[in-house]
Amino acid sequence: MSIRPSSPAPSGVLRRRLQSGEFIVAPGVFEMFGALIADRMDFAALYMTGYGVSASHLGLPDAGLAGYTDMQQRARTIAHGIAKPLIADADTGFGGLINIRHTVRGYEEAGVQAIQLEDQEAPKKCGHTPNRRVVPLREAVRRIEVAVDARRSDDFLIIARTDARTSLGLDEAIARGEAFAKAGADIVFIESPESEDEFKRVGEELEGKGAWLLANMVPTGRSPELSARRLEELGFALAIWPAVLMQSACGAMAAALGTLAADGSSAGTKVPRFDMQQLHALVGFEDVWEFEGRWAE
Repeated sequence: MSIRPSSPAPSGVLRRRLQSGEFIVAPGVFEMFGALIADRMDFAALYMTGYGVSASHLGLPDAGLAGYTDMQQRARTIAHGIAKPLIADADTGFGGLINIRHTVRGYEEAGVQAIQLEDQEAPKKCGHTPNRRVVPLREAVRRIEVAVDARRSDDFLIIARTDARTSLGLDEAIARGEAFAKAGADIVFIESPESEDEFKRVGEELEGKGAWLLANMVPTGRSPELSARRLEELGFALAIWPAVLMQSACGAMAAALGTLAADGSSAGTKVPRFDMQQLHALVGFEDVWEFEGRWAE
């Protein structure tokens, strides 16, 4: 019997894995079914996607509509319900510089091990959608400086993301990545390179600049999907797959509900699904039954 964790992964686990040279593959999670399944699999970390939280929790697009409380509380729930380190999206920090300080401390207190902050103007947008605009470089760097200063422990990692590639070009994005590393970011994230050659150039120009490199793999998004092995060859240290559960779950739900609507029964559903015993085990009913066996009259 396995009992769900009641506290987050020990501080510093993610940093030590990166320091060891292990390449980190982190699938995107946004609710507890997916988080619990991913936590039982061979992943070194999980990634809380803002797109997924905004859509699943609020039914809204990833366009700056989810606030600090929505995101921080979901991060706390996930971090305390899994054994793996959690990386969490924090958009632009939910306001000005003092809001960024508050966000960093709130995510750290919630048990998150790495926080992702962006250089977009408000309201921010998903990195694989059009019409994203970034703030001036100095303002973007200041955000990272505040985040680094605000954290309580160096084991809490700061991920600095730039969305400059789409609107200002790869040269500007790489320049921002280098500036973020100089400002103290632990991890640099160049959003949405548009070819394998662009990923290669990011690795060549930013590897060794003082920060680990993160790649974002979004099948059918703006970037090609490269394998973890290829990304490691190109100089990246970790990669997130934020949409893998969203895309898969929505496809499976649409297919299952389509069968029910057409047939008046779910028996003919073609997609894989858990039976009730598997669901009971996933959410921890064995612990409830053991408790009742011991204490219930």
